[in-house]
Amino acid sequence: MLPEIHDFLGCRTPDAWVQAAVQQQEVMLLDHKNCEFKAASTALSLIAKYGQHLDLINYMSRLAREELVHHEQVLRILKKRKIGLRPVSASRYASGLRAIVRTHEPHKLVDTLVVGAFIEARSCERFEAVVPHLDEELGRFYFGLLKSEARHFQNYLRFAYQYGESADVERSIARVREAEQALIESPDPEFRFHSGVPMLAA
Repeated sequence: MLPEIHDFLGCRTPDAWVQAAVQQQEVMLLDHKNCEFKAASTALSLIAKYGQHLDLINYMSRLAREELVHHEQVLRILKKRKIGLRPVSASRYASGLRAIVRTHEPHKLVDTLVVGAFIEARSCERFEAVVPHLDEELGRFYFGLLKSEARHFQNYLRFAYQYGESADVERSIARVREAEQALIESPDPEFRFHSGVPMLAA
């Protein structure tokens, strides 16, 4: 799956992000916890908005449960490592991608699914980038999640093609890829799981 994900994404994670992740593992874990909760929330939102699409809502129901399990797993790691819960502001990443989602249907659904595919693909690629630099316990956990994110990427993309016209999906992918690459490669004022190049580490 990783070659497919590398081809799908417009760029690889910059080394500066990996260095920041190793140095700021507490922030990475806290933000990762939030990301898993948001992923579950996104799945539930799709169920609420597109209840007429049976295949989609059945999958998103299962996905929401899986993402909440991941959320709980990160919570357990935080507790084990005695990392106290505290607010961590959201990165610009997801909001930056959702800002380019078209507002009229059926294109809104297509863009939303394509954005979901990019978020899952980037998460998978980030796990791959950081795993070799982590301790055995966290590295093993993140390696396991890497496989889940790859599967989620495939399914988001599959639904985009199922509910959209192929040519339109391809145009959406190209548009989101350009925006996603800009968010990943440009300087970012804060370190988060999906942040760009951290200014302090750049």
